[in-house]
Amino acid sequence: MYAGKLVFAQLMDHLPLHTFRRCVARYQAEHKVKSFSCLDQYLCMAFAQLTYRESLRDIEACLRAQSSKLYHFGIRSHIARNTLANANATRDWRLYADFAQRLIATARRLYAHDGFGVDLAETVYALDATTIDLCLAVFPWAPFRSTKAAVKLHTLLDLRGAIPSFIHISDGKLHDVNVLDLLLPEPGAFYIMDRGYLDFERLHRLHEARSFFVTRAKSNLKALRRYSHPVDRTTGLICDQTIALSGFYSHQGFPAPLRRVKFRDPQTGKRLVFLTNNFALPALIITDLYRCRWKVELFFKWIKQHLRIKAFFGTSENAVKTQIWIAISVYVLVAIVKKRLALPSSLYENLQILSLTLFERTPLDQLLTRAEADPDSRQTSNQLNLFD
Repeated sequence: MYAGKLVFAQLMDHLPLHTFRRCVARYQAEHKVKSFSCLDQYLCMAFAQLTYRESLRDIEACLRAQSSKLYHFGIRSHIARNTLANANATRDWRLYADFAQRLIATARRLYAHDGFGVDLAETVYALDATTIDLCLAVFPWAPFRSTKAAVKLHTLLDLRGAIPSFIHISDGKLHDVNVLDLLLPEPGAFYIMDRGYLDFERLHRLHEARSFFVTRAKSNLKALRRYSHPVDRTTGLICDQTIALSGFYSHQGFPAPLRRVKFRDPQTGKRLVFLTNNFALPALIITDLYRCRWKVELFFKWIKQHLRIKAFFGTSENAVKTQIWIAISVYVLVAIVKKRLALPSSLYENLQILSLTLFERTPLDQLLTRAEADPDSRQTSNQLNLFD
């Protein structure tokens, strides 16, 4: 008698498999593959992310223990540690990167009308990078320092829904500001960045593309004040000025006027200086936009805590990038399911429940909605949370 789909299969039903097959065909990832397809590989790695597996041997042991249910999982091949390791090392990681980007596009449409703390109709992105430390002897392809290896995740986060719209994985030596060369500026969008991205020639490209940026000024900034706008000092604003860069190289890189907003945080007393090419928004909105930049820091902390991207199942560059991109796609998939099913529980709670119930047959919406039944069972206030 049919008793319903497994929870894992219900979750994977939200994957656009036709898109996945097109990605496989684009990179000829199954050329001469007789068994253990790319979909089998993806499902095994997604299972590892959802259940917090520690190693390939761990994945193999857990899936073999449920071998009678693997067909209903969607896995059609025999699970072997060496086979999975070889697939991670040899199959082009760009397949999973492209597939993750398709999921990201779907998620951004679903979260397009969500708020993010500032009443603004335009798209707002936060750009930052995080470093994942590695052992240089094991990962020699990712140099960082003389005795240390690392990979960097350069991320452009759409603040509506905390969905990463752009991710670039590099070795630890790539400076953050170089990622601005890889971005395709979106006209009318706001890009929020810290001082590490203060390169006036690159920022001028955003300006010419009719995009807006908000960043912090460095203490040695050379500029001439052209005009001062009135501000309400009771809000913490010190000044709102139109300036022209006076340094030789900075003026060559950005010849247009800039806006400088000085603000003193009423809570900490810290004095902050912001630079932007937007002259239309109120000065206080500019400060609020920069405050929202911390959502990308929260995103990095969250994925490092709840996804398997700090310990890797393989040591090659291909295996590491494959694991990271599949982890990102799983994160985005759970966010898509949360929105489609209108789930009241947080993404953290959904992941915790899924980690224990993948082999059950409870309908997914009922399983994840019941998490709100007992208000005392919610996570503590210090738990990182992206989807309240």
